[in-house]
Amino acid sequence: MTDDERTSPASRPQTDAAASGDASAAAVSRRELIGLAIGASATSLVVGAGAGVTGGAAYGQEQARRVTDAVAPAAGIHQPGITTPVQDHLHFASYDMMARTTRDDLAELLADWTYAATRMMRGLDVSASGAVGGSPEAPPDDTGEALGLPASNLTITFGFGPSLFDQRFGLEGPKPAGLERLPAFLGDDLDPLRSDGDLCIQACADDPQVAVHAIRNLSRIAFGRATIRWSQLGFGRTSKTTASQATPRNLFGYKDGTANILADDTAALDENVWVSVSEGPAWLAGGSYLVARRIAMLIETWDRTRLAEQDRVVGRDKANGAPLSGGDEFAAPDFAAVGAGGAPAIDPRSHVRLAHPDMNGGIRLLRRGYNFVDGTTDLGRLNAGLFFLSFQKSPDRYITVQKALATDAMGEYLRHVGSGLWAVPPAAPAGTSIGAGLLGA
Repeated sequence: MTDDERTSPASRPQTDAAASGDASAAAVSRRELIGLAIGASATSLVVGAGAGVTGGAAYGQEQARRVTDAVAPAAGIHQPGITTPVQDHLHFASYDMMARTTRDDLAELLADWTYAATRMMRGLDVSASGAVGGSPEAPPDDTGEALGLPASNLTITFGFGPSLFDQRFGLEGPKPAGLERLPAFLGDDLDPLRSDGDLCIQACADDPQVAVHAIRNLSRIAFGRATIRWSQLGFGRTSKTTASQATPRNLFGYKDGTANILADDTAALDENVWVSVSEGPAWLAGGSYLVARRIAMLIETWDRTRLAEQDRVVGRDKANGAPLSGGDEFAAPDFAAVGAGGAPAIDPRSHVRLAHPDMNGGIRLLRRGYNFVDGTTDLGRLNAGLFFLSFQKSPDRYITVQKALATDAMGEYLRHVGSGLWAVPPAAPAGTSIGAGLLGA
């Protein structure tokens, strides 16, 4: 970011507005060029598919879909990336503030991040000069790998970890009562280098390069103030937040997120996700709490398990996602139903039963998880699993559900290896920065 753009948070929207004409014109001309080039490419892929490669047509259609200039809808008082229709790709990053940084450094970082994030979610470079508009004798403000790519429904969501609320920044007072490092759960094998962090950023998009570009540039902007602690790439969403989205499958091959809270269920969101004014603190009203868990799946062990046993462990039919008590995917599980031989149709230790709201005082979590595959382990096995993400109005709600899963039959095939909790403030009002309510407290 150039010196002339390191303005106060209140002046950033004016700077951005002044540049919007040139930036928008550049974005339009860029889209026209890319549309011509990729439109022809996508057409050739579809035509080529007529030679008998049926998958090619789908790929061409997917490529054509990706070049649409889709901008994620505004989320009102809430940050984007929570109830937003879940995108296809994720880049998640956790950061620690550097030693000897001050409260002013934190405020400046959050202001710079807010400014850049607002631009990137509109499909623009991180600044008006961007990747190619600045001096050729200076490093560009933007790294440039998203040049020519549309916004791709990019959402950027910020969170504040328990460790941020200490004497370094004078934030002991406004720290939420429940914002503490998650307790140890049965079966945890956590890597401290892949857990926790002062700050977190969740970047989701329909194009993986757009999500990576967001984290790369926000990390670059943080130079000298915060360092990246750990990060995670994700693909293939494992939940949905709108009724129009099909229920996806996780790496065990089962439909995941069938009963997830949907964006239009405002009553359920108010009850389970958003922090109300009375539940405080005031700076967090309209926000939420984010839990991230890196869950390694023992893929090879699961793949050698017979289908009937897989169904029993999950509590659902692998083919159509229906509960083993009967019905279709969306049928309510009947935990009193009796199966063959008089045994419960749904095993008491099945995942669907132990995680169900009926077994957890009605608690529901808004999930936005992703699959991940990070190559292979030193034993030659897939280093793969679920990057679990959930939003809830208080940390104790997640803790209650996770403790209920202590006897989960699926635990034999899972290892929780990373963990973190962050308070997610509401969206920044116009002319302010994310966390302004906290730092002004």
